[in-house]
Amino acid sequence: MDQDAAASLVAARRTLRAGVDKSRALGHALARAGPRLEEIQAALPALEAAVRPIRAPRAELAAAGPHIDRAVGPAAAVLKVFDAVHGLERPLLAPGGAGAGAGGDLPGYLAVLAQLEDARRFLAGNCGLAAQWLADIVEYLGDRDLADPRFLADLGVTLEGLKAPSDDLDGGLLAAALDILEAEFRRLLADHSAPLAMPKPGAAVAAPARVPASAVHKLSLSLDRLVANGRQERCVAAYIDARGSVVTASLDALGLDYLRDPAQDAQALGPALEMWGQHLEFLVRRLLESERQLCVKVFGQHKEVASACFAEVAAQAGVLDFLRFGRAVVDAKKDPIKLQRLLEVFDSLNKLRLDFNRLFGGKACAEIQSQTRDLVKLLIDGAVEIFEELIVQVELQRHMPPPSDGGVPRLVTFVVEYCNRLLGDQYRPVLGQVITIHRSWRKEVFNDRMLVDAVVNIVKALEANFDVWSKAYDNAMLSYLFMMNTHWHIFRHLKATKLGEILGDVWLREHEQYKEYYLSMFIRESWGALAPLLNREGLILFSKGRATARDLVKQRLKTFNSSFDEMHCRQSSWVIPDKDLREKTCNLVVQTIVPTYRSYLQNYGPLVEQEGNTGRYVRFTVDGMEKMLGALYMPRPRRSASIQIKHSSDKITSAMTGLHRSASAVK
Repeated sequence: MDQDAAASLVAARRTLRAGVDKSRALGHALARAGPRLEEIQAALPALEAAVRPIRAPRAELAAAGPHIDRAVGPAAAVLKVFDAVHGLERPLLAPGGAGAGAGGDLPGYLAVLAQLEDARRFLAGNCGLAAQWLADIVEYLGDRDLADPRFLADLGVTLEGLKAPSDDLDGGLLAAALDILEAEFRRLLADHSAPLAMPKPGAAVAAPARVPASAVHKLSLSLDRLVANGRQERCVAAYIDARGSVVTASLDALGLDYLRDPAQDAQALGPALEMWGQHLEFLVRRLLESERQLCVKVFGQHKEVASACFAEVAAQAGVLDFLRFGRAVVDAKKDPIKLQRLLEVFDSLNKLRLDFNRLFGGKACAEIQSQTRDLVKLLIDGAVEIFEELIVQVELQRHMPPPSDGGVPRLVTFVVEYCNRLLGDQYRPVLGQVITIHRSWRKEVFNDRMLVDAVVNIVKALEANFDVWSKAYDNAMLSYLFMMNTHWHIFRHLKATKLGEILGDVWLREHEQYKEYYLSMFIRESWGALAPLLNREGLILFSKGRATARDLVKQRLKTFNSSFDEMHCRQSSWVIPDKDLREKTCNLVVQTIVPTYRSYLQNYGPLVEQEGNTGRYVRFTVDGMEKMLGALYMPRPRRSASIQIKHSSDKITSAMTGLHRSASAVK
């Protein structure tokens, strides 16, 4: 190969090697440039978005500026308020922040809470508006192709979420603060909810301030904020639970079991009824009056809530239980004692009438109002019915048998005492008021004089029974004893009484005179008839021999002893209830018999003593006879009784028949 060809071949090889090296270097360079190209490609959209405004018309960019500024301003204000809300967390959530304990600052806490509420109201009113303005700007930019569509789309989704209303604008801070405030409200109630004791008789009626004014003020402030934030029902429930427990504990200490199972008999209801009146007054004038005032002060402007709250407290206090006890008195068996019980219930309710109207006048206490009205009407109707039946019942007894022992019929003792009580200071004004109300319902007039006349007519109807009863005896002596006892009872128990003053001294003296008349008739027709049996021996002994005189004395003593035994035996079952009248009668009997008997034994006793068998004829010593006569007419204890009212067309029950037996209480 020539030299030129070899040189060309070397040059070609060198060229090829240089080309391979360049290709290899280019390959390496291309390998390194791939990721970079990808980065550039990824950055191109952002660069495109960044340069888009540069490519946008200058006029559109200039017009977008003010719109953006107007939207960003409210948004910035909202963000500033959000920052302020976060700053309230520490004072609101700090331990004791709501004023727990005596040294707490509840007003300060409420001031911070008010700031939070203001911030929430601002956020609630402006968050949506700011988001809407931002959304409008996004839409404005998108319509004019002034920003990346993808960025604008993501921003639009975010803004739509901000425009939706939300209760969690403060991240739950208000709810947590209200929980703390509610706990403080409950604590204040618990700390000042001690039971109230019933005052002792004679103590002042006015109730002391059981909840300090400072505590009431705090309760009211707390309640206003809690109610304003939708927690009314929870506050009402807490209040009712706390104050209801107070009245319940206060009443439990009184022992009110009698309200739940009242007796069915008017007489047996007496002791419980006295407690009922005292307890009802304590409940209404002290407990519930205090609770009403507290409700008004705590609930302040929330008057309907206060009324409903108080109604629930009153219900827990058992006002309806007290009214049901009054209804039990209405439903008790009808008799005159029931009239007094009805008047006592009416009087207790009437004394509390203004209190009832003030405490239970609202719609929330409609059931208490209704039951009270119904009870008052039943009391008035029942009392008037019994009162008007009294004279009828007395007249119905006229043909019932009188007491077999000649004593005072229980009807007499009962009616005299009963009518005196009706005209006494306790019952007369109440009965007059009840009848006046009842008559007014019938458009009729009634006054106190008519009441007095009605009671006097009852007594005179009773007086008219005496003659009928006395004629029912088949023994004149017992009839006299009965009339003596009854007239004396009337005089003795009406003298120096209001009813006696109304009937007059002349009327009373007539009964005293009747007593004297029947006493003299009783002595003359009974023991006075025995004395003549021993008064005729003197003339006989002068005209007869000694033996004949002795026989005559024996006969006279036997006759006297037999008559004395018979009289004493018969009258041993008779009674004179009044102690003074009994002693007077026994003294008259002794004066009628014993002096004659003593004289007879002194003059003629020796005639029978000579035979050595004196006891066969002289059966009584003078002292023994005097003791026997002095022990007569003693009453025997009997249980008290009352009249059971029946309609005049009904049969008289055995309980009423018993009222005609003797009144046996020792006077």
